Amino acid sequence: MPAQIAPFFEPVTGTYSYVVYDQPGGHAAIIDPVLDYDPKAGRTASDSAQQLVDFILAQRLQLDWILETHAHADHLSAAAWLKARLGGRTGIGHHIDSVQRVFKPIFQLEEDFATDGRQFDQLFADGDSLPLGTLTLQVLALPGHTPADIGYRIGDDVFIGDTLFQPDVGSARCDFPGGDAATLYRSVQRLLALPGHTRLWLCHDYPPPGRAASACSTVAQQQAANVHLRRGVSEADFIALRQARDATLAAPVLLIPAIQINIRAGNMPPIAANGHAYLKIPLNLL
Repeated sequence: MPAQIAPFFEPVTGTYSYVVYDQPGGHAAIIDPVLDYDPKAGRTASDSAQQLVDFILAQRLQLDWILETHAHADHLSAAAWLKARLGGRTGIGHHIDSVQRVFKPIFQLEEDFATDGRQFDQLFADGDSLPLGTLTLQVLALPGHTPADIGYRIGDDVFIGDTLFQPDVGSARCDFPGGDAATLYRSVQRLLALPGHTRLWLCHDYPPPGRAASACSTVAQQQAANVHLRRGVSEADFIALRQARDATLAAPVLLIPAIQINIRAGNMPPIAANGHAYLKIPLNLL
């Protein structure tokens, strides 16, 4: 039985979140949920995450997993908010530890902040399998954008995070700590070796004028038309293109708050004596 997939688009950050389930009344996973954040006021909101809750309740689903494809730099994760309301286990790729080790000193996080991924309920390696009712999710290592990127495959459907975008947008940047264009090229080739009808579910879409946002493409569409990685583009050519493009890109708007929250599995920093949590802004460092 194929997976049932409900995409939810958050237009401010261009992010797709997904509820994946086996059947109404069955078991569900949420992939890459968004916690809304106003950077001008430093306020969070749960409107986007509440849409996922409403859908799960309407379909009478049991939430088993809250899954991240990587530690996002462009939006805050709603994993902790969702877990507090619906239960479920949080999961991410096991190389999250290397991301945590990079950013702990940058943000001068508390001394006892662990850099072994223990903030998540489960860490996944390539080839791991996750049960989801009558379905099974297979973990695919897809590093390159960051060292911790993974995808989740269910039959002919793969949730690929930031590895690729729609063909007219291209591929993910590789200039974050631990990112590498050659590694991303090899991860993409792994995806493009799948059958052409395989559906690739994206974490983001940034549509050009005249095109509506779209959550999904196929392997065949990416092979034929991806502006960075269509069939015939060599590794050397992609590395040159990707590095030149990355050199022109500004930091994501929500990089500073997103990383601090997302390496904590969506949890807020420790509460200060006045009852509030605080984020840090490193000056002249990033």
